[in-house]
Amino acid sequence: MKCGLTIIILPIINRIKLNTGRIAYKLFLDDVREVPMVYPDLTNKDFIIARTYSQFVEIIKENGLPYFISFDNDLGEDENGNLLPDGYAAAQWLVYQSRLDLKKLIFRVHSSNPVASVQIKSLLDNYINFINEN
Repeated sequence: MKCGLTIIILPIINRIKLNTGRIAYKLFLDDVREVPMVYPDLTNKDFIIARTYSQFVEIIKENGLPYFISFDNDLGEDENGNLLPDGYAAAQWLVYQSRLDLKKLIFRVHSSNPVASVQIKSLLDNYINFINEN
């Protein structure tokens, strides 16, 4: 992959070949948590993990839309203490810039930030409901 991304490849058992020729996958967006901290019955091998907004975008651009995304919101700070783009920015990118068909997207917000959790969930739910009605 480009940009020196650290990607955890899905085990073959979790790969599903789509009609598009792409592989279906699950994406976990979180800067610090490991998958079992959120999903005790799963491992890091069950997801591709993005630690930053930029990795999130790059993974989706290279692999297509995952069938499931697990969102954290707060994705840390840069070396100057400025907040980095967050999970809400990732959700906004999906809705407003990705040009992907989100009709069948399944997602969960696992952020411990309650306000941001509602923002991410509301944006995606409202958009998906809108496109499924039209």
